[in-house]
Amino acid sequence: MAPKRGIPFAKNGSKGIRFTVLRFLLLCVLTPVVFFLSRSSHVADQNDISAVPDTQVAKWREWNALQDLKSLFSKEVFDVIVSSTDDMGPLSLDNFRKNMSASWRVVGLETSDVAYELKEPTTHGRQEKLQVKEGRSSEGLSQWTDSPARQVRRKLIGKRQEKRASELVKMDNEVIVKLENAAIERSKSVESAILGKYSIWRKEIENDNADSSVRFMRDQIIMARVYLSIAKMKNKLELYQELQSRLKESQHALSDAISDSDLHHSTHEQIKTMGQVLSKARGQLYDCKLVTGKLRAMLQTADEQVRSLKKQSTFLSQLAAKTIPNGIHCLSMRLTIDYYLLPPEKRKFPMSDNLENPSLYHYALFSDNVLAASVVVKSVVTNAEDPSKHVFHLVTDKLNFGAMTMWFLLNPPGKATIHVQNVDDFKWLNSSYCPVLRQLESAKMKEYYFKAGHATTITSSASNMKYRNPKYLSMLNHLRFYLPEVYPKLDKILFLDDDIVVQKDLTGLWAVDLQGKVNGAVETCGESFHRFDKYLNFSNPHIARNFDPNACGWAYGMNVFDLKEWKKKDITGIYHKWQNMNEDRVLWKLGTLPPGLMTFYGLTHPLNKSWHVLGLGYSPTVDRSMIENAAVVHYNGNMKPWLEIAMTKYRPYWTKYVKHNHPYLQNYQL
Repeated sequence: MAPKRGIPFAKNGSKGIRFTVLRFLLLCVLTPVVFFLSRSSHVADQNDISAVPDTQVAKWREWNALQDLKSLFSKEVFDVIVSSTDDMGPLSLDNFRKNMSASWRVVGLETSDVAYELKEPTTHGRQEKLQVKEGRSSEGLSQWTDSPARQVRRKLIGKRQEKRASELVKMDNEVIVKLENAAIERSKSVESAILGKYSIWRKEIENDNADSSVRFMRDQIIMARVYLSIAKMKNKLELYQELQSRLKESQHALSDAISDSDLHHSTHEQIKTMGQVLSKARGQLYDCKLVTGKLRAMLQTADEQVRSLKKQSTFLSQLAAKTIPNGIHCLSMRLTIDYYLLPPEKRKFPMSDNLENPSLYHYALFSDNVLAASVVVKSVVTNAEDPSKHVFHLVTDKLNFGAMTMWFLLNPPGKATIHVQNVDDFKWLNSSYCPVLRQLESAKMKEYYFKAGHATTITSSASNMKYRNPKYLSMLNHLRFYLPEVYPKLDKILFLDDDIVVQKDLTGLWAVDLQGKVNGAVETCGESFHRFDKYLNFSNPHIARNFDPNACGWAYGMNVFDLKEWKKKDITGIYHKWQNMNEDRVLWKLGTLPPGLMTFYGLTHPLNKSWHVLGLGYSPTVDRSMIENAAVVHYNGNMKPWLEIAMTKYRPYWTKYVKHNHPYLQNYQL
């Protein structure tokens, strides 16, 4: 039975093997057939695509390219690319790589094309896209560049771009001009007098490093003082003594040095030694909070010292303005002696008939300074075209009358006429007629000027010192309000202060039409200074009701007065009215300019500024060209040209008219 069972089994196994071999052969035959069929189908599809018109293919290719761009750029950049296509010709990424702003560029795109190619399916696909772009027209790129219409269009595009670029440049220029103008306006608000005290041409700052050692030593001294205080606080006696010793050495070496060239050659060793001591002190004593506190205390102390020095400077400048140099005082004394030694018949001036001739040019000069008055007279005569037509009316006080008269007797002003009067001889000028004389004699005014309890220290009452100047006690300062009474037969007169210098012929001032006004003067107001609110108390209802706080101020020193109009408008009466109301100094403090502004309010005719340039007695920044072109320069302020505190650069304009070869002046230092 067994052999019978095994025979069928062998037959079934051979059939399975034959079936497997048959399937393998069938697969080998069918696979190539299927491949070739699919290949032919793909070729047929390409043939179908090629049958589509070129314009549609180009649009399809362009759409695919824009889809690729969307994946590279943000929507904002993509919108710019689309909107720029019509103006810039065929779409090209190279255009945008060059023209887009840096903030819109894709990093790495302009430096390498590999990154962009990685975005493409195949290299052939990218080449096909470029070919489609080149074939946007049926004639190719040559037709694009050669087409007349396209050339005209590109020229128009170029013109628009140039126009836009020029507009942008113009806008930039306008912005720059606006910024410069704004800077200029801001600079005008800076006080020029302060700026003038600093000059880049100063010797000590010619070189940025000229004083590096000096500054370093000053810094060392500051830190040494800090550690000196801390060492004493922490009972570090040895370090304290060492710091104190080095501090004295540095202070002695520094002394008054301004630049490194002023230092001794051994100073560098002292700097090195001080640095070692400070390093040692830092290691033992440094405490940030403690050092900061000490520096702050030193800063506050320095600030208090600066304030004290400012008060001292104000006090001393006011004191210097009150004084008379020794040379001028001695000159006056010698002239006075000589005058009283003269016989009475020799004390008179010639050509007295000219004093009341209204057809001549008359000057009023009120002064108690012989030398200053002589400079004014000489400068006028020197620059006059015809000195014989000029008449000088000098008024001085009793103390200086002899000296003033004797000087001009010895030094007559050429062909000009001169006359000297004593203010005490004006009998009509008394306290019953003149309010200011009555006020000066009052107990309140005497207490204000001469009260024994007034502080006399440097740091106190410095701000009020200028209001206690002796000139405010002299009637010579107030006599300018009584010109018609002093010169009743004159029609017009030119008033001059004794701190001016005349540089040109002044006869043209008599030809100026004052247009019915009384006073001809140069205005001094700027945008926000020298206006009425600076001089008058506008919190007082009388002032606020009658005057404009923004009204422009003007200057005394060179004024043309129409004495006929003066009498018609009763100027002296107006002055008396306001002076009586100011007995308690509630309208203004002291001086003659505030009551002058009030008295001649609405009655002042502005003169050209070239007639009268002011500021040489207080401002170091007066323009030199203005000084050279001015008819009159005025040393208003405390720094008078005959004082030691005068500004050196302005002094020659005054000293050129001093008669240095006169025997009375050769023995005195002026």
